[in-house]
Amino acid sequence: MSRRVVIAIDGPAGAGKSTIAKAVARRLGYVYIDTGAMYRAVALWAIRAGLALDDTHKLEELSRHAEIEFAAGASTVLLNGEDVTEAIRERAVSEAASRVSAIPGVRRAMVDAQRRMAEGASVVMEGRDIGTVVFPEADVKVFLDAQPGTRAARRIAELEAKGQQPVSEDVSREIAERDRRDSTRSDSPLMQAPDAVFLDTTGLTIEEVEEEILKVVRARVSNGKEVLR
Repeated sequence: MSRRVVIAIDGPAGAGKSTIAKAVARRLGYVYIDTGAMYRAVALWAIRAGLALDDTHKLEELSRHAEIEFAAGASTVLLNGEDVTEAIRERAVSEAASRVSAIPGVRRAMVDAQRRMAEGASVVMEGRDIGTVVFPEADVKVFLDAQPGTRAARRIAELEAKGQQPVSEDVSREIAERDRRDSTRSDSPLMQAPDAVFLDTTGLTIEEVEEEILKVVRARVSNGKEVLR
């Protein structure tokens, strides 16, 4: 049996993590794990259950019981067997997820779940603390970033593609606030792992960033081969 490989991709909102992680996972045949979607799933369940977002004990308990699943070659997110791929992207869920993800107990529960996911398959996992907390011994670590204007523009394009009409100033403010919250929280703050490869995605195409990451994978994992499974 081939050994399992963990590729950790971290970075702030709008850096291109999700798009790039999906592309790399598809190219390698690995399971793509969107850790942000996991916190969104917990937030969605909390909203449906009528839990207060400041009830840390109940939220931690709920997160421990949440069955969140991903599948190789798909972007589908399952929560307790239900497809919640679209539901977790609603604005109210996004705002709730930002608060839920700052709760230490919830983060510990999700880290445990993320580690279990990587026990059975090679994964490309993206988030904000994958290379520093979840998998400090990951085979490949990448930290993606981009200029604030580029990140805001990407978020606006994403929202417009869903039929929304975002206000540029609001999006920029939300990203700045998310950056502040992520980088200053006491538990698992956003930061680049010392041994992570830094990539500024400003001005680069998806294909260019994907190829840069695959070069790192080939060098560190596959001895020059295209795919390691």
